[in-house]
Amino acid sequence: MSGLSAASPPATMPHSWASAWSWARTNLFASPAGAIVSIAMFAAIASGLVAAVDWAILNANWAATGAEPCRRAIGACWAVIPEKYRVMLFGFYAYDEHWRPALAIIVFVAAAGITGIPRFWRWQITVPLWISVAITIFLLLRGGVLGLTHQETALWGGLPLTLIIFSAQLALGLPLGVLLALGRRSSLPAISIGCVILIEGVRAVPPIALLFFAAIVSPLFLPPGTDMDKLLRVIVAMVILQACLQAEVVRGGLQAVPDGQTEAASALGLGHWATLWTVILPQALRTVIPGLTNQIIQAFKNSTLVIIVGMFDFLNTTTAAISDPKWIRFFVEAYVFAAVVYFCGCWLISAYGRFLEEYFKLVRN
Repeated sequence: MSGLSAASPPATMPHSWASAWSWARTNLFASPAGAIVSIAMFAAIASGLVAAVDWAILNANWAATGAEPCRRAIGACWAVIPEKYRVMLFGFYAYDEHWRPALAIIVFVAAAGITGIPRFWRWQITVPLWISVAITIFLLLRGGVLGLTHQETALWGGLPLTLIIFSAQLALGLPLGVLLALGRRSSLPAISIGCVILIEGVRAVPPIALLFFAAIVSPLFLPPGTDMDKLLRVIVAMVILQACLQAEVVRGGLQAVPDGQTEAASALGLGHWATLWTVILPQALRTVIPGLTNQIIQAFKNSTLVIIVGMFDFLNTTTAAISDPKWIRFFVEAYVFAAVVYFCGCWLISAYGRFLEEYFKLVRN
């Protein structure tokens, strides 16, 4: 049949684009009113992005050598970061000794990276590792040994202080939270009631009030002549707060484990504690990984509250750094830098939480 050519098939969108368009048509443009609202929102977002890029990149001053050239910049002046980053990161620690908190940060990050690898998830590795890390960081920051000058804990600040408070909440608060959750479900009334009173009492108190009590009021109850370091008191308060918050998350996971698991373990001849540690707790903790991750992120950000007792974590040292009259105008750039650091920390915690969820799904399957 000359003169006739086979009709070409109709062009179709790629499956991913077709799915995206179908979703958008269903959810964003299902009605005229919905379409108007969606278009207005997209326009507002695009306008904001254009303004942000224009301020932060296109019209920004990247090479200013002082505050005066920055004042003539139309957009952001990022020179405040290289000018003030040491105060932001290390606070009021002795300037010539900044290598010590910097090394402490490196040691912490390296240990966290090692601990995050599944092949190292054995207490014979993690417990000695973190004990040695804690001792190393303490000696690095405090000094007084190996020729290092002594630095009082009142001078500790910035990112190292944030990481110290956060790691203490994680290393001590989570295990204590598990014990409190188990104690709340105990069949012994004295233990159960005691755990309930502690958990509900701490959860009912604002964190700022708890810190104020730990730093200001608690020394009044100590024996005369007893001096307990303020940083230690703050860490104890934050650990107790985190433990009580995590206890309720863990309790939800314990309640989600079917009773049949306990009955099956008993039929196999496992005792109470063996059933608890090898059957019940692993399932409960896997179930509540999202909730635990959320509380850990909250613990990372809660370190900013220590300003109420006169301690300067990373966010508060950033505020102190830009109190310099020459640079106070560029506080937005400094806070953007702090926000990026906090975002990276929270994103890493969240990403690791998602990794744990997928990892345990694979192990279970």
